[in-house]
Amino acid sequence: MSIRAIDEAPLNRFHRKLTWACAGGPFLDGYLLSIIGVSLVGMSHELSLTTAEESLIGAAALVGIFVGGLFFGAVTDRLGREAMYTIDLAVLVGASVLSVFVTESWQVVILRFVLGVAIGADYPIATSLLAEWVPNKHRGRLLGVLILAWYIGAAAAYAVGFVMAEIGGHGTWRWMVGSSAVLCALVLLMRLGTPESPLWLVSKGRTDEAQAAIRRALGRTVPTRELIAASAAEQSVVQSRVRDLFQGAYLRRTLFCGLFYMCQITPMFALMTFGPTILGSFGLGEGNSSHLGSALISIVFVLGCLPALRMVDRIGRRPVIIWSFALMAVPLVVLGGGSSLPVAAVILCFCAYALFSGGPTVLEWTYPNELFPTGIRATAGGVATSISRVGAALGTYLLPISLSRLGIGPTMLIGAGITLVGWLVSLLWAEETRGRTLAETSAPPTAPARRSAPPAKGAAGLADGELERS
Repeated sequence: MSIRAIDEAPLNRFHRKLTWACAGGPFLDGYLLSIIGVSLVGMSHELSLTTAEESLIGAAALVGIFVGGLFFGAVTDRLGREAMYTIDLAVLVGASVLSVFVTESWQVVILRFVLGVAIGADYPIATSLLAEWVPNKHRGRLLGVLILAWYIGAAAAYAVGFVMAEIGGHGTWRWMVGSSAVLCALVLLMRLGTPESPLWLVSKGRTDEAQAAIRRALGRTVPTRELIAASAAEQSVVQSRVRDLFQGAYLRRTLFCGLFYMCQITPMFALMTFGPTILGSFGLGEGNSSHLGSALISIVFVLGCLPALRMVDRIGRRPVIIWSFALMAVPLVVLGGGSSLPVAAVILCFCAYALFSGGPTVLEWTYPNELFPTGIRATAGGVATSISRVGAALGTYLLPISLSRLGIGPTMLIGAGITLVGWLVSLLWAEETRGRTLAETSAPPTAPARRSAPPAKGAAGLADGELERS
């Protein structure tokens, strides 16, 4: 069952505002995860951090993201998208402000963990809310914009950190972490007044509130009969419990979303985190200027996402993700040649990998939101995020060890192998969801898709007329 007023609506000012507000979370995520790398030099000196403490600080946010995605996706499905949407940003603001006043390493670790929990929670919150508001034919592109914002946030963090370090040295690290508090507050202001998801309201039987939300946001009146039918369809879906993600038809989808996300993000996160180190292994980048190198790497990943944003809604999700993984492996195999490669070849390979990675990158949050019903949609997004962060944490931890013990060439070949696993998972399990309603895409593969019931005979003309006028 779907709501035509949402599925068939033209893009308007509300959709654009909601997209920017939802993108604020991933932007902050990229910023918060990256600014710590720039500020850690000054922080380590002032707080006398040991190597073990630095590692804990780096890992704390990743552990927090795992916990936040795993648990707060389910909370979002229970309490609603709009409520968690605001609470999550308030936590980010508070933890960012407190980070400015830390005096001990354990305080930094705890605050980074809390920030990670909020970041992990924001992924399913913002993506499920946007997915349930946008029209079918624009859903893939607009959800892809959210991941684009992550890279822009990361690039902004490196650029801000570079400028602050140039002006005041690494002693400005408190200003660096404090800058995130200002950005969090701005995004929080952007999110105030965001309406609740009508699909979530319908799934809870709150049809009057759903009707009012659609009228206020889209200027469309949905017949009560249609919403009641949608409510009955949503509540009749058996797969509405967390354990259903790990059994029956949805188990394969859970594995697919988690594994392709992990295989995409493990090499990518390692390249993003240790980009300057890797470039240094090839004789490129050092000192504070290496932060500019990291910013440039982030921008290149942004450019790689742009063509994929158009293709996922034009040619489909399945061909984009399969071909992207296949092509991503090629530059990593070439980089397996090691430090003997010419500088031009290294730069070309990095750019090629970033360009080809756009496909699975923009689908990281699209697939989990399309393949699961409203009752467990945010839960599924959170679980996929948690699975991916296992790979990200392992990749981040093992990359410097691999670089020192195996060398740059074998390390890049390991990345190519992980990428090919993602290609195989996509080839076997990727489904095509382009242009279909969420009710159709989230139906189990073995069950008939739940299509919208026609409106009542007496209300049909009125409903169609209202849709045309709006």
